[in-house]
Amino acid sequence: MISPAPNSLFLAGPTAVGKTGVAILLAERLEAEIISVDSMLVYRGMDIGTAKPSANDRERVRHHLIDVADLSQPFDAAQFVRLALAAEDEIRARGRRVLYCGGTGLYFKALLEGLGESPATDPAIRAELERTPPDELLSELARCDPATYQTIHRANLRRVIRALEVMRVSGRPYSELRAPWQARVGDANPPRMIGLRRTLADLHARINARVDAMFQAGLVAEVRHLLDRGLAENRNAMQALGYRQVAEHLQGERSLPETIELVKRRTRQFAKRQMTWFKNQAAVEWVDLATGTTGEMAAVQVENTLTFKHLGWPTP
Repeated sequence: MISPAPNSLFLAGPTAVGKTGVAILLAERLEAEIISVDSMLVYRGMDIGTAKPSANDRERVRHHLIDVADLSQPFDAAQFVRLALAAEDEIRARGRRVLYCGGTGLYFKALLEGLGESPATDPAIRAELERTPPDELLSELARCDPATYQTIHRANLRRVIRALEVMRVSGRPYSELRAPWQARVGDANPPRMIGLRRTLADLHARINARVDAMFQAGLVAEVRHLLDRGLAENRNAMQALGYRQVAEHLQGERSLPETIELVKRRTRQFAKRQMTWFKNQAAVEWVDLATGTTGEMAAVQVENTLTFKHLGWPTP
């Protein structure tokens, strides 16, 4: 397999919008399995702060690409694509359907558009770039690759550094190394991406409630345990919402109530960035969920949106 099959279904949206519950209901009805498109659910032990599907959820519907990496292991978009396509082959070999679900835009983009010809990481160049002030990094990117500079989120220094690293190693702009997937022979329709969205007030209320529930469920103890296992050394994992903020709390930087409010604010900001990405970078068919919409109601709305003949799936 060189790309997702055209009758795969993609379910996307911002954090706390209700994707997991809807995906499980859809998968049960459509005899599908779920492939997680989430850069943090891959890590073992990061359970509470990532809102990882429960053991019961994973018994109801088989999930893939959850708990596939230790904190000591690096994990990137290339690994995600390789494992996701292998999982899709495995699912289809068992006669099941495939439902991708998540909110990591970069992983969706890598899966649907390809990884291009980006070279491997160069530790020396990476270390030099990480020591460079952010304004100098952005100036270099604007000068050497204006196309990437216009589209990249400039507060995401990890991506800025990667783009510059690729340029220095390859001698070519990062924007030139993006390559689309080779189309399959006979594929007439691209995979469909359905997005869930709510009003800002509703989404913010759900985010605040989720964060409160995470702390009540033991997020502080989870972070303390993971720090003993090397969480702080994994730059990618430390970007997960809540984990850095709780680690700073444990180091005495702020009180617990202040930390909880900070995590809520950071999560709301993250949800806004997710929505901006999906609006600008992906062809999403949006399903608007009213305040109070349950998972069951949302699943019905998604079913009514889908053209099951297009997907090659039976009408429920």
